[in-house]
Amino acid sequence: MDPITAGKRAAARQAVDNHIKNNTVVGIGSGSTIVFAVERLAERVKTENLQILCIPTSFQARQLIIGNNLQLTDLERNPDIDVAIDGADEVDSDLVCIKGGGGCQTQEKVVAAAAKDFIVIADYRKDSEQLGTSWTRGIPIEVLPFAYRTVQKKIKLLLGGVAELRNGTMKAGPVVTDNGNFILDWKFDSIRNWKECNSTIKMIPGVVETGLFLNMACKAYFGQADGSVTVRSAAKMNGCGNHQNNL
Repeated sequence: MDPITAGKRAAARQAVDNHIKNNTVVGIGSGSTIVFAVERLAERVKTENLQILCIPTSFQARQLIIGNNLQLTDLERNPDIDVAIDGADEVDSDLVCIKGGGGCQTQEKVVAAAAKDFIVIADYRKDSEQLGTSWTRGIPIEVLPFAYRTVQKKIKLLLGGVAELRNGTMKAGPVVTDNGNFILDWKFDSIRNWKECNSTIKMIPGVVETGLFLNMACKAYFGQADGSVTVRSAAKMNGCGNHQNNL
């Protein structure tokens, strides 16, 4: 197993072991690292006979839940989530996250905000002092298709940088989210006050959601190349169990 995969697997398994208990509603994130979390969750459900309900954040997450024979539910039936586990594209020293590299940030943020505890799992490459250190593809912003051009112009006017329309691979044209929208990747040109940036972007008509997750993660697990795991807690939230998000 290569070092990056080993790190993802180690972080995912430790997070599931530490935060999943019997009779729990779990938000299942999206991306490559969450695959290992779902596999470990399925193992524990089988061996410990846990009663777990799983809420997906994407088509991929839904397929993982079904494929691992876990019990699928949704926010309409279970609006109160005990814990949400998800990956991240980058996490800074305050556990502010950039998410949306896979185009699922809107559903991911809805589920994370509904959870008592939001747990981030990632490999060592995603652990940064400041956003933009290792993740250079920009902050994903989901937008209504007919408004993407006006949103691009407004972001440049208000915040600088450049907001690029994300184009698909293996298809012609832009990436289309599970919600039928487009994604702009905002490549910022300096370190920012992320709370102010997030508020500014969300006030632009046509913006659906940003990939900035502020004051949401209570703990982050970073798997190292040797299979060990570094755990960081959010100081402002006094650890898990004190969820107060700031969208």
